[in-house]
Amino acid sequence: MTNVLGISDVYLFILAGFLGFQLILRIPPLLHTPLMAATNAISGIALVGSIVIAGQNYSLVTNLLAFIAVTCSTINVVGGFIITDRILKMFKKEGKKKP
Repeated sequence: MTNVLGISDVYLFILAGFLGFQLILRIPPLLHTPLMAATNAISGIALVGSIVIAGQNYSLVTNLLAFIAVTCSTINVVGGFIITDRILKMFKKEGKKKP
């Protein structure tokens, strides 16, 4: 019988989550837009990977998980672009009105 998830894996997952949370809290607001762009790129890679896996047609479970991955990645990419666009609009200066 194989051990699928060891206790050290759980500790590593908890530590990574805590570290990620602490890093995000300490990011200055001016860096949010470049970080969102990088996260959108990573989400795009995950989207392409999940589409490739979905196209392999391994089994019903794999197809279902790939469909869920495609859906979540798509929502993440679209939401990331919407948020990035809103952040960039905050930094735009309003032009002077012509008389």
